Formats: sequence, structure tokens, C-alpha cells
Amino acid sequence: MAKIEDIFIRGADVTEADNTERDAVISLRVTPRAARDELVGWQDGVLRVRLRAPPVEGKANEALCRLLASRLNRLLSAITIVSGETARLKRVRIAGMDEATVRETLT
Repeated sequence: MAKIEDIFIRGADVTEADNTERDAVISLRVTPRAARDELVGWQDGVLRVRLRAPPVEGKANEALCRLLASRLNRLLSAITIVSGETARLKRVRIAGMDEATVRETLT
């Protein structure tokens, strides 16, 4: 099993120039310690996500990446948290998919 440090880029800054045609960057609002893992839906351009994992030692971040990888049919290594590691509001990069495809798949 990969260590949490291997999954995330720490302190990365995302700008529009970083968002290539092949990579989508989406905003998410995460609610940890929920009853079940689920994608609630899009609200004001932000994907709301509920996770069972607690926000301790990166467990919720790992659960988020696993959930997105599963729903998008991507490898775990294709999902990267680029900002908001310790916050509920996060920005996540999905390698190999454009934003329109991600939004359509996660709706």
C-alpha cells in the first residue's frame, strides 16, 4: 500500500497554466465522518463529497482519492490533491481527463 506522502503533492500551487488539456482540476467540498462515502453533487461549481473516514493523518484525503479513482475508472496515481490538504475545500487534479468529462462522469 502506498504511503500518503507518495499520493499527494505537498504545497503545489495550481494556476490556469497548469491545467493542461489532458488534466482536469476540480474543486471539492469534503464532509468527513459521514454515514457513507458518496458524491452529493455539484453546487456552485464545487463537487460536494461525503466520506466515512475521519480527517486525521490524511485518512479522509486518501479516502477521497480512492473514491474519485473508483468513480472515474482511473488509477489512484492519477488523482492528486493540489491544494487544501488540511481543509474541507480542496482542489484535485485528475490526470488524463478533461474537466467536461469529469463533470459528466461524476454527475
